[in-house]
Amino acid sequence: MYATASILLSIILDPATILLTVLGAGIVLLWTRWRNAGRTMAAVATLAFVAVATVPIGSWLVSPLEDRFPPPEPSPSRVHGIVVLGGAVALAISTAHEQPSLSDNAERLTAFAMLARRHPEARLIYTGGYRSLNPPEVMEGEVASALLADLGVDTTRLAVDNGARNTIDNAERAFELASPKPGEIWLLVTSARHMPRAMGAFRKVGWPDIVPYPVDYRTAAASAVFGCDLRSGLNLLKHAQHEWIGLVVYRLMGKSSELFPAP
Repeated sequence: MYATASILLSIILDPATILLTVLGAGIVLLWTRWRNAGRTMAAVATLAFVAVATVPIGSWLVSPLEDRFPPPEPSPSRVHGIVVLGGAVALAISTAHEQPSLSDNAERLTAFAMLARRHPEARLIYTGGYRSLNPPEVMEGEVASALLADLGVDTTRLAVDNGARNTIDNAERAFELASPKPGEIWLLVTSARHMPRAMGAFRKVGWPDIVPYPVDYRTAAASAVFGCDLRSGLNLLKHAQHEWIGLVVYRLMGKSSELFPAP
């Protein structure tokens, strides 16, 4: 139930969806007796689009998330296991063309393959599942496993979870698969903006030693400048909205160790 609700809310609360709805409703009202309200709505939506395109609002909101957990320095010399969260596979495209296709989160999978080769003694866990309302014909873990094998990863070391619907599921299912013991060092690979929420969920399930390995950065000091890029601005704003709301919801549900987890 929670997974379905979170998927629907992500669609409804998408900044692009909200602004386009307000703009469309405002234009429709221009041909009614509520034309003054329509002009106001259309003007507000248009100004908001301009602001998102020209002011680095998304960067300002995403940067604190990405900077919260820096990469481990120095990197642990001994790693007992590596967990990667799904989301790197473009499942519909992979299924349609019968070959692995990666999404904008591709670095999760490529970094996982790199770390697997760097630490040949480490156990490997891929927890992916699906975000659609109905189970897909081909599961994300199947596509990821095939691609990892092509990248030279020994998939006999790999445990795959295909049932996770969200980060809470990722944490609980990975913990069950790993049964980590005190003193073991495990790396957690996910997008940097997602790392605070993921760390809160993994700590909450009782993971004794989980080391963040953030990848897939979207911001840099040079990017937080004024410009004109509506697509990038909307994407960053969507990521920020998803993560900040997720942090609050997870804490209220008792599924995160802190409101804004820190190292």
